[in-house]
Amino acid sequence: MQLTCNFLPQNDGRCGWYEMLPPPPPASPLRGEAKADWIVLGAGLAGLAAARRLAELQPNAAIALVDARRVGYGAAGRNSGFMIDLPHNLSSHDYTGDRSEDLQQIRLNRGAIDYMRDIVQRHAIDCDWREQGKLHGAVEAHGERALEAFAKGLTALGEPYRLLDAREMQAVTGTGFYRAGLHAPGCVQVQPAALVRGLGKTLPENVRLYEDTPVREILVGKPHVLITDQGRLTAPRLILANNAYAAQFGGLGLKGRILPVYTYGSLTRQLSPEEIAALGGEESWGLIPADPMGTTVRRLSNGRICIRNSFTYNPDVSTSANQLARVRAAHWRSFERRFPMLAGVELEYTWGGALCLSRNGGTPFGELTPGVFSAVCQNGLGLTRGTISGKLIAEYALGVESELLNIMLNQPKPVANPPEPLLGLGIRSTLAWKEWKAGNER
Repeated sequence: MQLTCNFLPQNDGRCGWYEMLPPPPPASPLRGEAKADWIVLGAGLAGLAAARRLAELQPNAAIALVDARRVGYGAAGRNSGFMIDLPHNLSSHDYTGDRSEDLQQIRLNRGAIDYMRDIVQRHAIDCDWREQGKLHGAVEAHGERALEAFAKGLTALGEPYRLLDAREMQAVTGTGFYRAGLHAPGCVQVQPAALVRGLGKTLPENVRLYEDTPVREILVGKPHVLITDQGRLTAPRLILANNAYAAQFGGLGLKGRILPVYTYGSLTRQLSPEEIAALGGEESWGLIPADPMGTTVRRLSNGRICIRNSFTYNPDVSTSANQLARVRAAHWRSFERRFPMLAGVELEYTWGGALCLSRNGGTPFGELTPGVFSAVCQNGLGLTRGTISGKLIAEYALGVESELLNIMLNQPKPVANPPEPLLGLGIRSTLAWKEWKAGNER
């Protein structure tokens, strides 16, 4: 079976998380012929976890980890840096859903955090790891209702939280923009690009990392062959961890079942001491909107503020300069409403990154065809779901059983999407409607 890779990662704006880091050492792209026992395609959270776990379980195996760009440059380094432990259903009005499914999601998320915490501490990865929880902030009446529903859902799940009034929200954030809030203690906040790059630097010795190595074709067979710009890589077993880019692989049952939906972030320049004093509040916090279509905000300890909102359906897995300009203007409006005391602060970086979603929240986890395994489609929980998907797909492929693996295997599979152009029209109109309904939450 021959699979052609039509879409490859593009330069989707200047990602502030990546740009703030020192330049990486030179890449080691694949050149010529190479063989391995395992190939992991995609060096995001899922791919890094899969390669690491394979190496832990099979220390004598040769594992090749392949990415079209540099580690940390792609979607894994472009998110808002929340390792969320609680349910986070973006299609819900308050993030929660079925109680049994929510409890299973919590188990998976916390399994990911525990695994990642151990790696970060053991290797002293400098990624601004902060176990400070997350805020949910409401701006309008419908946001307050969503916040109340979320609180009721957490109560039913037996999860701790603390409600905050407008005065308490201002004491934390420095702004009087929010009418109410909720603090949930279990979330970990990180610098995502620094985390991902640190994971790449600390891989076990039997993992060979090939960066700047775009894969043009995959020949599925015995063995599998990946054809790149400068070489060929052969292995009997292949793990797909390339998320939205996996949607093009029709022969593996993924095409027409997963969706590349972009979201966008901007990062301000560093605030001056006078601006920090004018803002007030705590030096570091992260806020998720009560309405999932609203604006996520993080204040960083280095004196910058991150704004994330806007969703677009991009089936070619790329964005454009015009789209980035429109998003940047939307981010500035959101920033200005929240922080009028910082009118002179510019947005230094704006970027986009692809979420990999399915319409029913399902995931194609497992063996797609003999010797080809899938750890793609994280449904908006890239840091935690990507980590646990990668770890568990390695264990599944090697026959290691666990309760968490059983939970993952029992997740629903993605349903088929309608054909284009109906699919695009439906998604774009739904996103526009939900963003309009979000109002000032955005």
